[in-house]
Amino acid sequence: MTQALNKPGLLVLVGPTAVGKTKLSLRLAAEYGAEIISGDSMQVYRGMDIGTAKVTSEERELVPHHLIDIHDPDHPFSVAEFQERAREKIADIHAQGKLPFIVGGTGLYVESVCYEYQFSESGSDEHFREAQRLYAEEHGNEALLERLREVDPESAQRLHANDQRRIIRALEIFHLTGERLSEQLKVQKKQSPYELCIIGLTMDRALLYKRIEERIDLMIEQGLVDEVRRLQEHGYGRQHISMQGLGYKEILGYLEGAVPLEEAVLQLKQDTRRFAKRQLSWFRHMKDIEWVDVTDMENFSAHLEQIHAIIADKLKIERQFI
Repeated sequence: MTQALNKPGLLVLVGPTAVGKTKLSLRLAAEYGAEIISGDSMQVYRGMDIGTAKVTSEERELVPHHLIDIHDPDHPFSVAEFQERAREKIADIHAQGKLPFIVGGTGLYVESVCYEYQFSESGSDEHFREAQRLYAEEHGNEALLERLREVDPESAQRLHANDQRRIIRALEIFHLTGERLSEQLKVQKKQSPYELCIIGLTMDRALLYKRIEERIDLMIEQGLVDEVRRLQEHGYGRQHISMQGLGYKEILGYLEGAVPLEEAVLQLKQDTRRFAKRQLSWFRHMKDIEWVDVTDMENFSAHLEQIHAIIADKLKIERQFI
């Protein structure tokens, strides 16, 4: 890969769940000789394949993928760890003369690598955390989220009620520092150590929601319930961050006898639609994104050509393999 850039080049592909990132990323990686770094906070966990829409072993043989299957589901993976590991991989990939390519939909994780994010050294207060967990257990996750809404409405807006760990951390930061997490994020330096080419995929909302529902139906056919049951049998449950992820918490409700399967699947579809909406909201506040509308799914080649032009302009490179 030849470049005439002042900083190392970094290709990034973002967008909401089910928009078609995987198909495009495999094609682009093959054409540019790139290696993919997963920008997904859930694909780090072993044994969580169907619910995270993880690339298959065959796809990983076609293109090298990184930061997939690096932890067991009881590991509390954080954005700070992701940033550190991703930057190490970027350096390694560049050292091989290849193009690092982040692909994923976890906005904060991707943004933390793209820009000079410094994470708070505000420490922790285990007694405070436990008090919040007990409050949620007694009054429900919505009540815990309402607590955050009172002190940091912006953070509460972007977090789901079931994302208990991040809600408690946002409350803890305010408790320890008197500062809102949302304000801390705003003052982060938006300078990048890389020459960035960030491509965002978007599509008609109704079509995206249809694709989300079809993907979830396919996950159920592929054995999502059995996947969650196996994890449960290995001792992984709601106390683990991984099992609070989309697809896992809803199916756990069914396996625990709280709701019938049909209701759990409907809840998963609703939660995923809401998640996609939050993803789009996050990415639209990111700078440097070049948007590509992929609503016309039959026009894949035209979308590719549009992306090739963006990459050539931003990174000053051309396809190596066609």
